[in-house]
This record gives sequence, structure tokens and C-alpha cells, in this order.
Amino acid sequence: MWAYESVFYQIYPLGFCGAPFENDGLIKNRISKVKNWIPHIKKLGANAIYFSPVFESDTHGYNTRDFRVIDCRLGDNNDFKEVCDELHKNGIKVVLDGVFNHVGRGFWAFQDVLKNRENSPYRYWFNIDFGGNSNYNDGLWYEGWEGHYDLVKLNLRNNDVVNHIFECVKGWIDEFDIDGLRLDVAYLLDRDFIKRLRSFCDEQKADFVLIGELLHGNYAEFVNNEMLHSATNYQCYKGLYSSFNSMNMFEICHSLQNQFGSESWCQYRGMHLLSFVDNHDVSRIASILTNERHLPLIYAMLFGMPGIPCIYYGSEWGTKADKSEGDSALRISFKNPEWNDLTEFISRCADIHKNSKALCSGDYKQIVLTNKQCIFQRQFENERILIAVNADSESYTAHFDAGCGQAENLLTGDIFDFGGGSELAPYTAYILKMEQ
Repeated sequence: MWAYESVFYQIYPLGFCGAPFENDGLIKNRISKVKNWIPHIKKLGANAIYFSPVFESDTHGYNTRDFRVIDCRLGDNNDFKEVCDELHKNGIKVVLDGVFNHVGRGFWAFQDVLKNRENSPYRYWFNIDFGGNSNYNDGLWYEGWEGHYDLVKLNLRNNDVVNHIFECVKGWIDEFDIDGLRLDVAYLLDRDFIKRLRSFCDEQKADFVLIGELLHGNYAEFVNNEMLHSATNYQCYKGLYSSFNSMNMFEICHSLQNQFGSESWCQYRGMHLLSFVDNHDVSRIASILTNERHLPLIYAMLFGMPGIPCIYYGSEWGTKADKSEGDSALRISFKNPEWNDLTEFISRCADIHKNSKALCSGDYKQIVLTNKQCIFQRQFENERILIAVNADSESYTAHFDAGCGQAENLLTGDIFDFGGGSELAPYTAYILKMEQ
């Protein structure tokens, strides 16, 4: 599966392109802006883009009006096809947000129900009670997503709904040649629907990837040969930043050990979960870390740990934004991409990750662990790599049997000598390829 050896770049298109929040009904080609960023994305080392919602919606993209057309605020279908074609020409895969749990109140079939009530042919596409009422005083009740009635829950047990979604997915593959889907709130989707979707997509295109948005619970219930290929690793998201802020590397390393260790109870061994330090729903990592010297270190952890690394647009140069300021603050438009020392560091990490079987698919083993330092091993067949992080302001000498005398620090090209102890410089990360 191509996704397991990729580095993802997430773009929230409506924000990225500076589109108005409310759908103004005016078709304006803003999505072509992505083409201007392709050189930056390639230089960064990303070779797959995950687009948050691109289809016609009421406001923020997750309240869909029509799965068949690109949001007019971004342009039309031909504009987006040109973007996808250009991305593919540059070796960049395209994954779209599949928002199938719910739609917006402006969704064409729901509008028909509001107009024709019991006589609507789409009345069973949703969970409707014509004897009740809604927060919008519609004269009927319907199920909303987790109490949000601007998001109308789809009935994924209805074959007409499923067939419509499948027809749309086939259209996206045929028209845009997309390479996968990220399933919004996958933890709420009907599991039989996910199985049917997996089977359908497998028939449509080889190596078509399905990545689910999962928060808590047992990911193995969703990530398996019948359902999803991958899922968002929210279980490690908090551990990544809080380990640095509290200077307690035990938190993230214990999570990684529990997920990917060699013990029989480690449920996610062999899985390729989508790893991230921030995204469109949470504060930018540069606003979360209390010590800016830790910023490159957390990215070294991201690219070193098991999983598929995903970078959120703008965070690669240290953009700040706090969730308390509202979602719009997290999803802003940048005129041009920036490049600084952090971007350069992430670019090196990305290239190392893509070219290492050990980092893409290797097992996980903890070597050294203290409050402020950690060293863990990734190994695949004969390739063995150590990720070493010193989050302290002082040097640290690690004493352990490396099993060899020297290693190449892939981040710098320098030779790391294990003889007489292994000294880690302050606020430094190492990606060490061990001697055979």
C-alpha cells in the first residue's frame, strides 16, 4: 500500500484558499492556489495531500449540500480536476474527506423532505419523526450529529443512501482520479457500511486507501482487512506534546510501547496509523509547546514513531494558532508558503522516513527512557535505526549496548560513535542508521 510509505500534507481548502465562511453561491476558482504550492510541498518531502472537504456545503465543508460538485467558493469540478492532474504529474497522491455520517440542512435530498414531508422519496434517507419538531421549527424532528442540528444524520442502513454515496465516490475516482478517502467521524459510521465501502473501493481502484477519523477505543475494530487501512492516531496525539511540556517522555513512549511493542497484548503491531502533531481541529503545535526549542524534537518523534506522518499546512514553519480563538483561526489563508530552519528540518525528516523501510514498516523497541530523554529502535529485516531525543537543556550520556560501534546520523550525515558512552547534545534529536 503506497500510503504506508508516504508523508501526508493536510490542506483545509476553504481556509487555505481564503473562501468566505458562508456559501455565497458565486463560483470563483480559488482552488488553483494549490498548484502554486506544489514546489513547496515537494521540497518539504510530502508526496500525498489530504484535502479536508471540497464539496458543496452550507458553510465549513462538513455540512454538505451536494457530493457531486466542488464547492462554488473553490471553483468548479474542472478547476479541481486540473489541480488533481497537476498533483499527480508531480507524484503527489490525492485523498479527499469523505463526510458520510451527516450532511448539511442545505443537502438537496433533505430540502426535498422539508418541502414534501411524508411524500418525499427521500424521507427514509434520514432519521425523521414527522410528529416532532426541530430546533429550526421545521415541523418535524430529525437526528443531528451529536446534537448539532445543522448536521443532519444520514441513514447508512438505507440502500438508496449507500448507492448514492458509492456513485459519488466512483465519480470522484473517474473524474479526479483520487487515491483514497479520509472518513470523517469514522467511529460513528455503521460498520457494515464501512465494509461495503471498502469492498466497493477495492473494486474501483487498486491500492485505494481508506483512513478513518478515530479518537478513542480499540482501533483494531476498524482497521483490518475488511474495513479501514489506517486511522488517525489520536491516542498518541496528546502524549506527543504533553511529554515535552511536562518533561515526562514516559508518557509518549509508554503509549508507543502499548500500541506497537512486541508483547502479545499490543494491539496495533503492523498497523500504519496516521500520526500528527496538529490538524484543522486542534491548536497549532507551536502554540501548545511551552519551549520552542522542543518544536523540531517533536517532529523528529513524529517521523520516527510507527505510522504515517501528516503535516498540517503552515505548521511546517511554526505558525501559531489556538483553538480558543475559534476554528477559523486554525484554518487561515497564507499568501505564500514560508521556509525556515524548522521547515528544513522537517524536510530532512520526511526524506529519511520515505526512504527507510525500518521507519515505514519496522517494529518498535524501547532502548533508553528517562523523563527528559528517550531512545527507541525501529527495525525492518537488516535495517536498524535508532531515534534519540534529548529534550533537556543539558547534555546527556546514554549508557546502553548499541550492538555496533558507530552509526550515521541521517539528519546531519555525521558519524555517531558509541564508544565510551553516547552523548546527546541539549535540545537535539538524532536519527541513527546503525552499522550492519
